[in-house]
This record gives sequence, C-alpha cells and structure tokens, in this order.
Amino acid sequence: MATPMRRTLVALHRATCSSLMNAEASMDLRHPLPLYLPVRTKKRYFVPPPVGVKGMKGLKDVDNADRARKAGVVRRQQYFERPINIASTSGVFDPYIPPEGDARLSSLSKEGLKQRTERIKQGAGSQLAIRKIKEYDPLFSSKSFAEQAQEIFIEAHTALTQFNKEKLHSLLTERCYPEMTRGNRYKTISWSFLESLEPPKVVHARCPDMISKGNLYGQVTVRMHSKQTLAIYDRFGRLMMGCEEQPKDVLEYLVMERHLMNPYGCWRLHGKIVPSWAPAKDPIIKTILIPGPDLKPDEEFEALNHQVAKPEAVQWSK
Repeated sequence: MATPMRRTLVALHRATCSSLMNAEASMDLRHPLPLYLPVRTKKRYFVPPPVGVKGMKGLKDVDNADRARKAGVVRRQQYFERPINIASTSGVFDPYIPPEGDARLSSLSKEGLKQRTERIKQGAGSQLAIRKIKEYDPLFSSKSFAEQAQEIFIEAHTALTQFNKEKLHSLLTERCYPEMTRGNRYKTISWSFLESLEPPKVVHARCPDMISKGNLYGQVTVRMHSKQTLAIYDRFGRLMMGCEEQPKDVLEYLVMERHLMNPYGCWRLHGKIVPSWAPAKDPIIKTILIPGPDLKPDEEFEALNHQVAKPEAVQWSK
C-alpha cells in the first residue's frame, strides 16, 4: 500500500511543478538578477613601448593614448587651464598720463594754461564713463569720491604697517595686494599721513568690460598731493629707507576700481600711476657686518673697549 501512495504523491508533485512553470512562462516572469555573472578571466595591461630598443622605430609615431584606450586602460584627462578672478581686472585700462611739471607749474602761467585746456579736452571720455558708473552706483559723485579714495588709501597703508591681511583684502584688489605686500613680511614699516597740501580730485575715469560684453568695471584715477613720513626697517631693526622725522611732499595718482555688475562690490585700491618724469626714489641703505673679537665665555664685549679698525687709504690709478 505504501508504494502506490508514494507514486501518487510524486505524480501530484510533478503536475504541480509543471503547472507552475507553465504559469511563469505564460506571465513571462524572470528572476531580477542572473544566477551566473560573466567573470573577466584575462586582464590586459598597457605596457608603454621601451625606449632605444631595435624594431621600435615604427612605433614612435603611434599615439600612446590610443594604444592605452584599445588596451582598456582609462587615462585621467589633464586640464591645462589657469584659474582667473573676475572680481578685479588684471591692469589699468587706458591709464591717465599726468602732465609734466604737475604740482610745480602755476595754473596762471602759459604752460599751466596749456595743460588745463588739454585736460578739459581729454575729460570728454571721463564724463561718459562717470555717467555709466552712476547707472550702477547711484551714490557715486566725483566730488565726494576723491575724499573717499583718500580715506581708503590711508586705511590701506595703516593696515600694511600692522600687516592685517583681512583688512588689506577688503581695501585692495587681487592685483594690488601682492604688489603692496611683496617683500614686506619681515620688515617694520612706520608710515603716517600728516596733511593734504591740495584737496584730492578725480582726474580720469574709464568703464571697461572684461571676458564678455556687459561685464563692466569702473576705474577712477584720483590725484592726491599730501605730506607723509615713511621709514622702513629690516628684520634686525636697522634703517633701510626713509626717516620718521623728515616729512616729504608726495604727489600720487591712485587708481580705484569696482566691479559694477556685482551689487555687493565696493571701491578698492587697484594701483598707482607713476609718471615718467617723476624723480627717482631714494636708494636703500645697505648695512654690513663688522667682524668683532672672539669672546671667551667669561668675557664681555664692553669690557674690551674694542675699536673698529679704519681701512687704509688706497690711491687708485686713473
């Protein structure tokens, strides 16, 4: 009796499985993932051709990138691009040419009148630029802007004496910052603004665009004639240039710039215009080391009364 019952159960199980398979085939049901995945059994590596081996002369002209791509090796793309900064321009567009003898000739003299008439003729382009600047900066005024530029100039040089980087970046453009701070990291700068000999005034204005048309920048040149003191000391405290007690008259032409398309932009110091007829700067005072005596551990230099030997006079032949 057990054998017929077992045959009946096996037949019933086969009938059930065949019905399920037919239902799955009719509904087109498949497993979401295959049970067996193809495995890559052979790896191909790209080997560059050796240099100086015989028989490789014809392969020199073959591009290695194509050979690597055919071998299945993916090379990383190299980008030869230089980052640019659109917050400021890289230079001064149409720089102002100061007239020769400025701050020395009287406006009533013959040459002073000629310079005044030429300045009026060249002011037509500046008026158009000022009109365009006022479209993006309604608070801009050529009379009040000169005093604002002078305040920015004083704050920037005061921050330079303290080497306040955050303050300098807010007052200087990305072009002016390295020019103003280069070589001054380990030096002591003593600078002071005493007074203005003449009120500052706007003498030049331009509104150029960069990268694309409509990306406007405002550049305004301010003439400033003032009295200042400057002294620069090296890292050992020795005077290199200038004097703190001797004020000098300084005539400067400051270039202020602002990115007009940026609603949060502000006017910053962009550079200075040095005329060709300006006098040369004072040379740097070079210091030298005078060798002294070799001291023992129990000796002091003051107790030796050491005298510096003077060099002997030498008659140079002409």
